[in-house]
Amino acid sequence: MAEYQAQNKAKLISDTRRRFEAEYVTEKSDKYDPRDVERLQQDDNWVESYLLWRHNVVDETLKMLDESFQWRKEMSVNDLTEASIPRWLLEIGGIYLHGYDKEGNKLSKMVIFDMPWIMNAAFKIVKSWLGPEAVSLLKFTSKSDIQDYVSVEYLPPHMGGTDPFKYSYPPLVDDDFQTPLCENGPIASEDEASSKEDIESDGKETLETISNEEQTALLKKINTTEPTSKAEENEKVDSKMKAFKKPLSVFKGPLLHISPAEELYFGSAESGEKKALIVLTNVTKNIVAFKVRTTAPEKYRVKPSNSSCDPGASIDIVVSPHGGLTVSAQDRFLIMAAEMEQSSGTGPAELTQFWKEVPRNKVMEHRLRCHIVESSKPTTLTLKDHAFNMSDKTSEDLYLQLNRLLESNRKLEDQVQRCIWFQQLLLSLTVLSLALVISFFYLLYS
Repeated sequence: MAEYQAQNKAKLISDTRRRFEAEYVTEKSDKYDPRDVERLQQDDNWVESYLLWRHNVVDETLKMLDESFQWRKEMSVNDLTEASIPRWLLEIGGIYLHGYDKEGNKLSKMVIFDMPWIMNAAFKIVKSWLGPEAVSLLKFTSKSDIQDYVSVEYLPPHMGGTDPFKYSYPPLVDDDFQTPLCENGPIASEDEASSKEDIESDGKETLETISNEEQTALLKKINTTEPTSKAEENEKVDSKMKAFKKPLSVFKGPLLHISPAEELYFGSAESGEKKALIVLTNVTKNIVAFKVRTTAPEKYRVKPSNSSCDPGASIDIVVSPHGGLTVSAQDRFLIMAAEMEQSSGTGPAELTQFWKEVPRNKVMEHRLRCHIVESSKPTTLTLKDHAFNMSDKTSEDLYLQLNRLLESNRKLEDQVQRCIWFQQLLLSLTVLSLALVISFFYLLYS
């Protein structure tokens, strides 16, 4: 059955191309953009999309291709760029893609949320111009039924959702992601060495902030005590890792839940914390392969950057700057994920072959920004002896309080941006409504 359907699809695509070339292109070649004609001959998916819209009826598909190609040339669709769209519309987030609907698509319907009543009369006129297929894709919703089409995790709070996504312009880049350094991460001895270096550098920075008299007293105190055991050092590292592992937000994708949702937080040179953590959780019933890419591959070590995650399991990915390089807010990370068949192996060779063969539309992608947390430590600092006896619990509490403050600040920024967005949107809708009402009365009385 599957083989028959594939053969039938191939025949429909071939017939559409042949007939369009013979019956339309020969007579109307000057009315089409050559790039569209070339794409029609090479892109099976494009031809199939037209056939699906016309229910695989070739005659109707040819008419639609003719109208579509003429319109595309008149509007110079192939030459449209980001500069063609008004910048204010991009800055307020009037147009952008984010999240998935309940069918697992980025955009399968036009869901109109809380349309103003004054627009209803205008839409009745517009509706008469649309065909039944287009009307079926329009869904008018309110806060009570919007979740019939989009899950709560992909809805912003003002629509009754819990999505913490914060739109910004310019958006995250979509290209130039490359494999980071040390694809499978450093070996265990390298990790231990880097952890030890972190501890030693932290101690060195602390000593530099103390006055000469206190340094002398402290060094005497350190010399009279027993050396810190390796187990104690590992315990300190573990407690430090536990603190920065606590997620503040989660992106809930169809294959993986990813924490943090939008930004990787790196400490500045003064704050001391050089690493960031990405937590992946497989929410499917199959093994999910994943790989991490970055726009600055020479800067970062990622461990692991190409592996797989079992059903229901979670994996920690450690990201750290390489060789003392500085983290930049312009750096981006891309996480790619795709489901694997149960019989597939998960070794390096199998994963390499899997990524060569997996269809693009089966790959989930999520992007992360880099964020540098500036140190709040003053340039001069006098520490007392009891400061060095601060418990790990107190340090963790202070860390959590700082994170709560950062999160509160982010929410306030979101609310301000949302208010500005609503004001601009309301102004635009008011102008549009007035134009439609004037046009309506003009047509009515003329």
